[in-house]
Amino acid sequence: MKSKSLRFKLTDIILIILMILPVTAGIVLKVLTKPVSEGIEISGARIFFSIDMPVQPLFITESQVNSLIVLLSVFFLSLYLTHGITAKGGSKRQVFAEMIVEKTENLVNGNMGEYFQGFAPFVAAIMALSAFSSLLTLVGLYPPTSDINIVAGWALLVFILITHYKMKCGPIYYLRSFTQPVPFLTQLNVISEISTPVSMAFRHYGNILSGSVISILVASGLQGLSNMIFKNLPGVLGKIPFLQIGIPAVLSVYFDLFSGCLQAFIFAMLTMLYVSTAFPAQDYAKKHKLVKNN
Repeated sequence: MKSKSLRFKLTDIILIILMILPVTAGIVLKVLTKPVSEGIEISGARIFFSIDMPVQPLFITESQVNSLIVLLSVFFLSLYLTHGITAKGGSKRQVFAEMIVEKTENLVNGNMGEYFQGFAPFVAAIMALSAFSSLLTLVGLYPPTSDINIVAGWALLVFILITHYKMKCGPIYYLRSFTQPVPFLTQLNVISEISTPVSMAFRHYGNILSGSVISILVASGLQGLSNMIFKNLPGVLGKIPFLQIGIPAVLSVYFDLFSGCLQAFIFAMLTMLYVSTAFPAQDYAKKHKLVKNN
């Protein structure tokens, strides 16, 4: 029993280390590779190296590396939360894990219906990936959600799902839907279809990026204002940026913590809304009923 308990605790420690290790490696990589700069610096994801490909080079950027960091950390966090789960339950960790599953399933059932019960893991993965990607700014790493390429990839995946469920009644039904309610609206319906992943990508990307830019500009402005007001103080006191104490942290709580989690929730809600409304449930049921009768 003691041996089992020791093994259990050792596994927990290993999982916690594996959770933290990717983020630590990302911080070390940034410190070792980021060039020294002065003043305000607002730039996109840095390119580490490129791989020659037939059409064009494949660039390995900070966004891709940090996305991998988030994936690994979330993966080991999931293993940690599910380690030691039993039928009886009782541990706080298991209660927390079950609460996440229950809340996600209720969210999916309430917004998508019972037909989409299997979407709960996908929705939970989207929220976790998006939220933790935005929260990387809290440890000084570049958030992948500030890169349009990353968020556009997520939106494209959602668009594929939307199209898949729209075609449940067949490709003819899908093409005919563009002519509804009247044929002369076909062009507008096509534009609306294409604009779905574009709007999802730019909404998420724009909110996260704008928050990061505003935080940097305000922090830099407060530093300059502090130097102007307190520069005549004697000794070291004149060099301390007093106005930078506290205010940037409050902004970080909103833009990095609250806004990042909110945008993750909005992206997941839009995913559920677009996929569920795209599915022609009544026509699909009629089609299958006819098939069964035949």
